[in-house]
Amino acid sequence: MNGILTVNHFLKGEKYDTLHNHLVNSAKKCGINLNIKTNLELATEKAQADFVLFWDKDINLARRIEKSGIPVFNSADSIEKCDDKGRTYIELDGIVPQPKTLIAPKCYFKSDMSEFVEKAISILTFPLVFKESFGSFGAQVFLCNTKEEIFSHISEKPFILQKFIGESKGHDKRIEIIGGKYICAAERENKSDFRSNVTNGGTMTPCKPTEKEIETAIKACNALGLTFGGVDILDDGSVCEVNSNAHIINIMNSTKIDIAPYIFETIKEKIK
Repeated sequence: MNGILTVNHFLKGEKYDTLHNHLVNSAKKCGINLNIKTNLELATEKAQADFVLFWDKDINLARRIEKSGIPVFNSADSIEKCDDKGRTYIELDGIVPQPKTLIAPKCYFKSDMSEFVEKAISILTFPLVFKESFGSFGAQVFLCNTKEEIFSHISEKPFILQKFIGESKGHDKRIEIIGGKYICAAERENKSDFRSNVTNGGTMTPCKPTEKEIETAIKACNALGLTFGGVDILDDGSVCEVNSNAHIINIMNSTKIDIAPYIFETIKEKIK
């Protein structure tokens, strides 16, 4: 079986190389020849493989590959739903618990959001969380204590405002779900930042989530159509975020569980 690992041409560094090489080596152990192709290369080439493992967020490319008849994991639709924090909230609304979230109205250039911000403050109260709708590794996510802080982060980019779950400050659980099944989980903690991301200085330790947390994570992945995903659960049991292509090396180092083989075996089952 031949597959393509699609990665972003413009994201470079040791941590990306480590991840990509790990996936290639893991695929080989599962009887899969996995070739790395960047989104730049595939922008001018036709993908030829039995499947594509899409470790990027280049949605248009993913859709083009799908239209050519090649299965893509995760699907373009699932990646798109996870990549947009406002869209994620809408897709999961009524399915799993989430912090109260307000999605800023669309604007085409930097505009006066005073009326929206004032109403959001009255509903969410301070402190609240400002998140740009698109971003990874906890970037463009800010804890705001004043109206001025909110305005300092507003640009022409879409954003959401979210209720701050104080009991989960700097702490959550990352739960890995593959093929609708729980695989492993780790607690993430950052004592110097309200964000628990390892990239921002957080640490990971293996943990056993509750049955309710596992159920919530599975429901979230199913609702978003994910073959595999990392679900971040806050201490009140609500879903903070769902990752369609999380950096799996961190959780492997923490739990000593390699989720890559589970991904490839699940893909093999889906396309056989």
